[in-house]
Amino acid sequence: MKFPKITIIIATYNIENTLEQTIHSVLIQTYSNIELVIIDGSSTDGTLEIIKKYEKIFDGRLKYISEKDKGIYDAWNKGILLSTGDWITFLGADDFLLQDFCMNYYNVINNNQEVNFISAMNALVTEDIKPIRFYGKPFNKNFKKYCTIAHVGSLHHKSLFLRFGKFDINFLIAGDYDFLLRARREIVPYFLPKLNVIVRDGGISNNNVIKVFKEQMKAKVQNNARMTTLCYYDFYIAFLKYQLRKILNSI
Repeated sequence: MKFPKITIIIATYNIENTLEQTIHSVLIQTYSNIELVIIDGSSTDGTLEIIKKYEKIFDGRLKYISEKDKGIYDAWNKGILLSTGDWITFLGADDFLLQDFCMNYYNVINNNQEVNFISAMNALVTEDIKPIRFYGKPFNKNFKKYCTIAHVGSLHHKSLFLRFGKFDINFLIAGDYDFLLRARREIVPYFLPKLNVIVRDGGISNNNVIKVFKEQMKAKVQNNARMTTLCYYDFYIAFLKYQLRKILNSI
């Protein structure tokens, strides 16, 4: 039986308060053929000390570099170049994996040889891990309208990056959506209806909703996924839904 290697890429910058929990969640995975790649943006706090501490514990399964970058997608691209895994996933530096994260994906891979992209469900939580909401839907034809998958922790076969290139660093927030739109016609998806990742609220995409919607519109136009007029329609519908959810949550 083949046990494919799963690479987990984390971009870091001055994140000493939560990074240890994030790295530890990778260390305790029940599936062992994993590789952790950390791309640090020249942190000035204790981030590097934490990374070096765990480098020894991972016993050759942790790689890292620390240098200036041009944003998260530039960091992720560096991580892709360093990775040796058959499958690649991306994790926020203040998020953490459930213990069976990799094993859940391995079971999917083992039983669905044709699949090249797997996503699951995530929990958005407060800083002190109180649940806000659960999110993540299957990759389907509606993906051209809205990015409803949970990209944090989703699994990409390395062949997708070899064929369609890496992330466009001109995006600040929606570079992952842009990449998946670029590759959409060749993606063979699988949706795992399980909670896999805990995501802390406060990331750039969570706090810049209008910027997210605008960048998603740019990605759709750039990849000929939707007519420009329909992109504007999608934008306003998404914004109205967001405002409605805010109102309901405040009641």
